[in-house]
Amino acid sequence: MIRINGYFIAAGAVVLGAFAVTPADAAPTSEQLGNITYKGIFEHAITLKNGHWVGEPFVAGGSSRPAVGLIDDFILTGDLNGDGKDESVVLLWENTGGSATYTYLAVTGMRDDRPYTLDTALIGEHVQVRAGRIVGNRIELDVVQQGPKDAACCPSQKATRYWDLDASGLHVNPSRITGTLSLADLAGTEWVLNRMEKNEPLAAQPEITLVFDGDRISGKSACNRYFAGAKEGGELPGDLHISDIGGTRMACPEEVMNLENRYLEALGSVTRYSFMAGKLVLTWRKNGKTGTLLFIPRQPQRP
Repeated sequence: MIRINGYFIAAGAVVLGAFAVTPADAAPTSEQLGNITYKGIFEHAITLKNGHWVGEPFVAGGSSRPAVGLIDDFILTGDLNGDGKDESVVLLWENTGGSATYTYLAVTGMRDDRPYTLDTALIGEHVQVRAGRIVGNRIELDVVQQGPKDAACCPSQKATRYWDLDASGLHVNPSRITGTLSLADLAGTEWVLNRMEKNEPLAAQPEITLVFDGDRISGKSACNRYFAGAKEGGELPGDLHISDIGGTRMACPEEVMNLENRYLEALGSVTRYSFMAGKLVLTWRKNGKTGTLLFIPRQPQRP
């Protein structure tokens, strides 16, 4: 997601020319953000290469080792420190070889035409980022976090968290609790399928969409229009059941129909919904296999 002139929008693929020039007041580019040095996660700084860093094994010859990665498609830009130059705000994941994965917030800028990290702050484990924005010199993230009665795996408490940036770095401010997660949080937005799996981005066309309206869902499934029932509830927050999928019966080219069939099969097997870096994530399980459908919110056209 990218913050541009006060709007929080989904980031598309950007191809940079070999001789592209970055304006002096521009924030680091997406390519630069995946290949710079970040500090504040470990005692030592780490440098990403193509969005990833892997450290040495904790035990010589062992397979367990620390790793850090840049979370795709989430960038906020704005002048956080009032110096007249935009900074880029990104999310990083960190894993030390076990089951726990932590999310960090990092602020980067440009100095002498080179990107650098201003500061990094821990967001936490099992925290879902729904959306973000920059307001003045403040970073605001809408999250789903662990509530007083939630299991560690499955948060349900909605909150907005705040960080300010000054010469000494990032400073966390008191958060604001905003309610409990429910399907109502998905309504009022047209969701566009961005990835069939985390590592399978989709082309802009043919488009697959999803709209929640009470206990019903509808949308475009690449070729046809579809509709189904949607019911939340179960043992854990975010449990979701999709039923009675129906739709129109238009015929399209084979590759489009194959994509449509894959989507509808996965949709009918959905068990959970959650958020990841501004995306809606639907998790499905079928025949011992697990997968995800990742959606971005369609932004209203600006006048």
